[in-house]
Amino acid sequence: MRLKEIRIGNLIARNNVFLAPLAGYTNAPFRDMCYALGAGLTFTEMVSAKGLCFGSEKTKELLHVSKDYGGIKACQIFGNDPYYMRKACESEALAPFDLIDINMGCPVPKIYKNGEGSYLLNDFTLAAKIIEECKKSGKIISVKFRIGLDNSSICGGQFARVCEGAGADMITVHGRTRDKIYAGEVDFEAIAAAKRAVSIPVIANGGVFCEKDADELYERTGADGVMIARGAMYKPWIFAEITGRENVDKRGIVRGQLEKTLKVYGEKFALVYMRKMIGFYLKGTPNAAEIRAKLFKCQSITEVEEILNTLSF
Repeated sequence: MRLKEIRIGNLIARNNVFLAPLAGYTNAPFRDMCYALGAGLTFTEMVSAKGLCFGSEKTKELLHVSKDYGGIKACQIFGNDPYYMRKACESEALAPFDLIDINMGCPVPKIYKNGEGSYLLNDFTLAAKIIEECKKSGKIISVKFRIGLDNSSICGGQFARVCEGAGADMITVHGRTRDKIYAGEVDFEAIAAAKRAVSIPVIANGGVFCEKDADELYERTGADGVMIARGAMYKPWIFAEITGRENVDKRGIVRGQLEKTLKVYGEKFALVYMRKMIGFYLKGTPNAAEIRAKLFKCQSITEVEEILNTLSF
């Protein structure tokens, strides 16, 4: 794919290969690692607007940003009340962030049944009101959404126009319907329809697990860039591959992630989180199942480090 800068309002992302917000995964050390590997923009895990407004400490923990992070600081929020969405954007907790993304694509039943995430595809008027209120905060605003609820309600182009009309500075379009969750083929044409419908940057999302996937998504949709989600969980060095960075010390990169996670979140969290992440990174490597079994039995960071020192990703 053709690498290029992306202008989002008055912000400029250094390239057009982005890391998606991933609940439970895209904490500060993971974002730092992906940015170091070449990602042009990274997002926090999605955080509850009401949680921020009511001072939830657990919610605030998701917003940690490393002091040495060099990219655009971007946060994703979710909710369905325009008042609280704007209030969250104006909150002290989000003051460090340059870009606020609104989640209108999460398909998880708990979120959907609460009228949030992809449920907003049911109500274009409410979706527009939320964007308009968030824009009043003065923040740069983007929106991430799906192409529809099911195959009978594909609305990528129409919803894209709603977002642009309400003031969104960029949109990211996940090329699956809500009912598909994360399975099934990506609908390139539905993303392309959204791209044709608006003049703001359009980022294509869905099904990118290697450089070839990124090329296909970029070319077949005509989007301005691509966003990588689960592909980065299994292979964060996918950013280095797509952006042409060579000779990446994968084990060193993961060791750095482990050290930062330990420093920021403490050993209890780091142990559970890094066992899981290294387990993902082992996908496709020799003896992966056997090594994972040993990894998940580790009771200390030292034991995890000992296994990490023997690995080649």
